[in-house]
Amino acid sequence: MVFALVGLVVLALLGAVHRYVWRRFVGDTTAPGSRLRRAGTVAAFVLPLLSVGAMTSGRVGAPFWLQQVLAWPGFLWLACLLYLTLALLVGEVVRPVLLRVLARRDAARTGAENGTASGTPAESSGTPTEVPDETHPRTENLVTSGSTGVSAPPEAVARTASDAPDPVAEPETEPAATASAPAGTTPAPALAPQPSRRLFVSRVVGGAAAAAGLATVGYGAYGVLRGPSVRRITVPLAKLPRAAHGFRIAVVSDIHIGPILGRAHTRRIVDTINATSPDLVAVVGDLVDGSVADLGSAAEPLAALRARHGSYFVTGNHEYFSGAEQWVDHVRELGLVPLENARVEIEGFDLAGVNDIAGETEGQGPDFGRALGDRDRGRAAVLMAHQPVVIHDAVEHGVDLQLSGHTHGGQLWPGNYLAELANPTVAGLERYGDTQLFVSRGAGAWGPPVRVGAPSDITVVELASRQA
Repeated sequence: MVFALVGLVVLALLGAVHRYVWRRFVGDTTAPGSRLRRAGTVAAFVLPLLSVGAMTSGRVGAPFWLQQVLAWPGFLWLACLLYLTLALLVGEVVRPVLLRVLARRDAARTGAENGTASGTPAESSGTPTEVPDETHPRTENLVTSGSTGVSAPPEAVARTASDAPDPVAEPETEPAATASAPAGTTPAPALAPQPSRRLFVSRVVGGAAAAAGLATVGYGAYGVLRGPSVRRITVPLAKLPRAAHGFRIAVVSDIHIGPILGRAHTRRIVDTINATSPDLVAVVGDLVDGSVADLGSAAEPLAALRARHGSYFVTGNHEYFSGAEQWVDHVRELGLVPLENARVEIEGFDLAGVNDIAGETEGQGPDFGRALGDRDRGRAAVLMAHQPVVIHDAVEHGVDLQLSGHTHGGQLWPGNYLAELANPTVAGLERYGDTQLFVSRGAGAWGPPVRVGAPSDITVVELASRQA
């Protein structure tokens, strides 16, 4: 019942956001019945449907080719929706300022034209000549008698001028200037209709918002598809012996092989890790978004990982959406060592790994007692655990360094503020008592293949002995 209510709230919110985006980009900038308005209205219905399809197709067992077809436009639109909405909200601050500036400019221009008209020299007969306002022409001043084209007498002009609209206000389109012309002369060509001030501002703000939002998404997508960068940090451990000083662990998390990021993505990550020549590789969960049947071949480049002490793997929450047991078996076939609530002794320290807390629904959750309970606490301990929230269990069991991922560093700003609400650390290295926690931003992306304010990375953690 609770999930149903949350789902309804989310759908209502998405509907309201789409309505707002349609209004600002389509309703306020296009003419009713125009091709642009029809196209924008169709897009406002089709794009969210693609997004829903992208998010649900894998869960309902849709064919993998259909998941791939839906994933690119569906997930990219979610990122576009976020940044287009944020840009439009900024535009709401700019919009009234622009309207005020343009209103003052038009009022000043109208006043100047009226002043020029009142200062025009009289004709030779000495009778003042009425000069029409060409900015806001009053065609009602021109009264014809039959087909002779005789203009109205001055009394009619004066009478109708008093009923003219405010010169600052503008209609939707300004009419062409009209003036009485002497018989036998050629009238001036009509001016093309001009957009109203409000329409002009809507198009300017909408265009700027579209450019800013789409450019942000484009740059964020480029960063993901280019592949992760390499970061390096040094972590001193009090119990680490001098012989293990300088031991390098390549930490990679949240690769998210799936319908969008496939075999080429995996190959880029493997090549980047191997270029650092690590002593050990730690794959800290969320390797995949899909089944072994669909993505097994995309994960095969992991077999090429090279490290002196091997490559190790722990499950993340997404493995339990994708068949965790099958993936554990598959990564073992590729040469990685799964640490399922287990521990191995490495040169100078213990390396332990626990299952992700999402496995609790399948009876395969983290078991810290099994992984760490009977070890020699005189040795340094490094723990691989996908989610940072288990840091307090790590402190209780005397872990010196926990390696985690899961947060993506927020992935899409301002998502980092939401991630802070659910995680003790969103990215980087922090200390909790005698335990240090390092959280990777991840090497891939979930959902939209876009990162803004949280670039993907692979981190080489160099352990330092205080005895060195």
